[in-house]
Amino acid sequence: MELFLDILLIVTSLLLILLVLLHRGKGGGLSSLFGGGVQSSLSGSTVAEKNLDRLTIFTGIIWLISILGIGLQIKFS
Repeated sequence: MELFLDILLIVTSLLLILLVLLHRGKGGGLSSLFGGGVQSSLSGSTVAEKNLDRLTIFTGIIWLISILGIGLQIKFS
């Protein structure tokens, strides 16, 4: 079980980093400092962005569960 949780944590961590980097900048941050704020958003959220949001949230929940599982395993062992 310990090996499974460790592998799950590593995989979800890397996937979460990738998914967060795939998100489009919402403006006002460092991305607008380097010219990212030049483009305007003519359309609202697309289906792909909504699905990316859902996938990121789902991956974050799995990541949190694996962190809690590892913490409980350390506490009770």
